[in-house]
Amino acid sequence: MNIETTTLEDHQVKLTVEIEAESLEQAKRRAARQISKHTKIPGFRPGKAPYNIILRHVGEEAVLEEGLELLVKDLYPKIIEQAEIRPQGPGKFKNIASMDPLKLEFIVPLAAEVELGDYHSIRFPYELKTVSDDEVDRVLENLRDRQAIEEPVDRPAQESDHIYLKLSAERSNVSEGEKATLINQQSYSVIIPPADKDANGEWPFPGFNRELIGLSSEDQKTIQYTFPEDSGFESLRGVPAKFSVLIEDVKSRTLPELNDEFAQSVGEYDTLEDLRQDARQTLEKQALEAYNDEYNEKIIAVVLEGATIKYPPQMLEEEIDEVIHQLEHRLQDQNMDLETYMKTQNLDEEGLREEVKPVAENRLSRSLTLLEVAKSEDIQVEKDDLQAETERTLGAMASYMNESDFRKLSDKGLVSNLVGNIMAEMRIERTLERLRAIAKGEIESVEEEIPTSLEETTGTEAQASENDIAEETLKEALPEEQFVSDEQAPIMDEALPPPEKDETLDK
Repeated sequence: MNIETTTLEDHQVKLTVEIEAESLEQAKRRAARQISKHTKIPGFRPGKAPYNIILRHVGEEAVLEEGLELLVKDLYPKIIEQAEIRPQGPGKFKNIASMDPLKLEFIVPLAAEVELGDYHSIRFPYELKTVSDDEVDRVLENLRDRQAIEEPVDRPAQESDHIYLKLSAERSNVSEGEKATLINQQSYSVIIPPADKDANGEWPFPGFNRELIGLSSEDQKTIQYTFPEDSGFESLRGVPAKFSVLIEDVKSRTLPELNDEFAQSVGEYDTLEDLRQDARQTLEKQALEAYNDEYNEKIIAVVLEGATIKYPPQMLEEEIDEVIHQLEHRLQDQNMDLETYMKTQNLDEEGLREEVKPVAENRLSRSLTLLEVAKSEDIQVEKDDLQAETERTLGAMASYMNESDFRKLSDKGLVSNLVGNIMAEMRIERTLERLRAIAKGEIESVEEEIPTSLEETTGTEAQASENDIAEETLKEALPEEQFVSDEQAPIMDEALPPPEKDETLDK
């Protein structure tokens, strides 16, 4: 078997394989026997007709076609091994280049390759800001605000009151082709802030809430407002508008005192200082996560810029499929299906794939590069850490799954897939930690060998480890009577929790 390898521009190879005539002949005879087993040939029992009789009965073309399928199936693994290539996935039989001698052509996607630049020279100042006392105080004030006692009042609205109203708005000047209505009448409520509070986040415009001071129940007011040229509503920049307000109710708000009793009422705290410390720790954790995310993105951008990344088109198509699949989940959370979304965006299937392609390209390049950094830095995931995280994830899943669905997790294979996903996420997180340390100047190279872990096993050994962890985890997470064997376990469509719902702030 002679193989000619031609490298293609899209990170695939074309393999032209010359097959010995004897191999083809043997494949044709095997094909003829198979055909004769399910084809009625007069005078012969199924599978017992001679080769020449089968050829005359079904035609040589049918035997050749079946024989080539058998030949390709048998030889393909040997072809890949002899060609000494690392395929990304299954190749495709392209065509027959010639019959004499027999030459078959295959297109095979190559495994992705990433050549990293000098990422150890990356340096960025790490300037995490400390949480201020004012930020902690704002958290406590928000907690007080949620515990406020409201009572209807028969007086004009004043600071700190909760106002219930009906609101509508229209353009003051309507040009041809424009709609006059900006806001259809709707019920709305606001809390009137003190004069020194930043009003930039107010809707429908900054300063609207304090326009309600002095109004009583059933009062009406018209407010004239021109949107500034830097308004976040681009289509309304410079547009004069008229807002109509009808007050429905005015309620006073009494906030609880900020003391130990208040702290005990909002959680398991003995003193106000305990609550304050918990609020500070929460803010510090949030600040750390947000800053690290921002810091990571700066590092990754430079690592990607210095990397050379090659992957076959099949990998990108699979990533596009995954982006669209996640989009479907988000749309379902918003009570919309993909078909409706495509209609609103005036997209067909091809247009949708083209729209999400840049996102998929970025995700694929990012993940491949981070995995290569993990390999270069010998980033490991310890078995105990992996099992603990798997048990935590299963516990979280159990909190929102019904009992029937949770029992389906007793399929060890499904949990093994979950383990694999968790391990990949943990390895990426450890890789980002290493890159941050490098960028801060704390690490310049791999300084010590990390103990043996799951990542040092390959193939069957690695799968066996994941299966072992899956079984151990299930025995901990499920009652004994719910733990069943692979053969008994029903199949669950999706073991991973759904993606987080997108939050929208449109009103």
